[in-house]
Amino acid sequence: MAKWVTRDAISTILANPSPDSASGLLEIVVQVLDLKLTGNRYTFNASDGNMKLRAIFPSNVSSEITSGSIQNKGLVKILDYTLNDIPNKSEKYLIVKKCETVSPALDTEIKAEVKTEESDIASKKPKLENDAKTEGAGIILKPKQEMVSKSAAQIVYEQRDNMAPSARMAMTRRVHPLVSLNPYQGNWTIKVRLTSKGNMRTYKNARGEGCVFNVELTDEDGTQIQATMFNEAARKFYEKFQLGKVYYISKGTLKVANKQFKTLQNDYEMTLNESSVVEEAVNEETFIPETKFNFIPIDQLGPYVNGRELVDIIGVVQSVTSVSNIKRKIDNENISKRDMTVADETKRTVVVSLWNELANNAGQELFDIADKSPIVAIKSLKVSDFQGVSLSTLGKSTLLINPDMPEAKNLRSWYDSEGKGSSMASVGSGLSPSKSGARSMYTDRVSLSHITGNPSLGEEKPAFFSIKAFISLIRPEQAMWYRACKSCNKKVTEAVGSGYWCEGCQKNDEECSLRYIMVSKISDASGEAWVSGFNEEAERIVGCPADELDKLKSKEGEMNAYQQKLKEATWVPHLFRVSVTQNEYNNEKRQRITVRAVAPIDFAEESRFLLEEIKKMRNSQ
Repeated sequence: MAKWVTRDAISTILANPSPDSASGLLEIVVQVLDLKLTGNRYTFNASDGNMKLRAIFPSNVSSEITSGSIQNKGLVKILDYTLNDIPNKSEKYLIVKKCETVSPALDTEIKAEVKTEESDIASKKPKLENDAKTEGAGIILKPKQEMVSKSAAQIVYEQRDNMAPSARMAMTRRVHPLVSLNPYQGNWTIKVRLTSKGNMRTYKNARGEGCVFNVELTDEDGTQIQATMFNEAARKFYEKFQLGKVYYISKGTLKVANKQFKTLQNDYEMTLNESSVVEEAVNEETFIPETKFNFIPIDQLGPYVNGRELVDIIGVVQSVTSVSNIKRKIDNENISKRDMTVADETKRTVVVSLWNELANNAGQELFDIADKSPIVAIKSLKVSDFQGVSLSTLGKSTLLINPDMPEAKNLRSWYDSEGKGSSMASVGSGLSPSKSGARSMYTDRVSLSHITGNPSLGEEKPAFFSIKAFISLIRPEQAMWYRACKSCNKKVTEAVGSGYWCEGCQKNDEECSLRYIMVSKISDASGEAWVSGFNEEAERIVGCPADELDKLKSKEGEMNAYQQKLKEATWVPHLFRVSVTQNEYNNEKRQRITVRAVAPIDFAEESRFLLEEIKKMRNSQ
């Protein structure tokens, strides 16, 4: 008996994501393709001859699949379903709730063909009449006559006998996607590619010495997680883990990721110990993880300056420099560097430094085509304060040139139609030139009352703001500096006999330097607040190094030069970049405001900022 496939079945499902909205359209017949066991459920591709849709059978039909009632290349009627989004993708996933078998396996996969020449139709008419007929309801096909009915379980069993041992072992695993893992799960196995491997590091703490290294793992869906190994586990797996290879991993533990140190978009991090199992996936089909991006607009890079969180950007290349060699201070090794300037729809530009292989390979390609203004998407960039805001690649950074993604197409369209002729400004314009750096003092300006009036600011992670304020008080009696090692700037103590002992460098020096650690009060029209400032920032506020101020302090007199110097520093306007965090003191949470950068008033830029604020106020009325 001939069986039929509903014409445009997949389009119908996509247009009606739930049965309630698909009134009268629920009896949809599709062909089952690529039927396989995934975890404890059977997945397949639903096909109508024109389109395919990833789908999953309900668990209550597993027995029909193993018995051979539902077969690969067979037909099923979908009676009830729902349509879900695949996380981080634009695709949909068909969840079959209720279905029934229509036909066992057909000879071949159904593929609808459209013929426009009548002669072709006439010449193939006998074959079409025998194999299929097109009717209003759909495409008519006959099931395979000579086929020996085999269940999915039988097919899998026969396939296993012809496989290598490692491949047979792979088929028996229940692989979990990374997105499904949590700390409360029992046994799990993941299949991942090693996309980043850190160096083996040693550490010393109160519990003794040890070693540690980290890896970043990516599964087939592009989900990433960081795994850490200590001591015996680190020594066991360091050589086993090879960059780019695919592994099965089990018997690890998960915990909530430390937000202060995490660099991946995952709420959890993994720890592998010496009893964890890591096996390389060999002699079987591997995969290339999809690169996931979380693009940050160039004008919003400021909060990431000098932080641990890495960023992804997409932009149009404006210029690329020739490659240069930089001598690394640690080991005097020469490393390649190349700078390029990129811009985006915010009409801001930023300098991206490419290092090592990226400078030589992708950097050279960009250098050759820079006049064509290529689009680049870069993942895992470090944000530093050089020239206000700048970006640098790391060993795990990924760079794509003219990627095939919606964001790149939109950016290209904008640049060709508008951006090419627009005036671009560096994201670092209006920034402090200090080494501690900051982002623009004019893009997120707030008043002091905004900070002091919100006690919850900085609870989860530091909050950054820009402020225009005056130094209103510097207490002269405070301990404004500490003795520091000239090599590492860490605190030193007086050594027995003479000199100063640095615990960090583990050495004794005859001399040390003084470095500021100063508390001062700042004020603006809305209020006042106490802030902490460190060496570079305090030098700009006071106007001299701590060693010089110490010499002034030692001079005699009721109104000595020391107090006069501090008085001169007050009631001078500055632009401040500050961070706000929460500290606990006597079981009470308090705000801690730290000055991250200080810059003098640029009156031209300040005027432009005020005019822009006035314009915003008028538009809001």
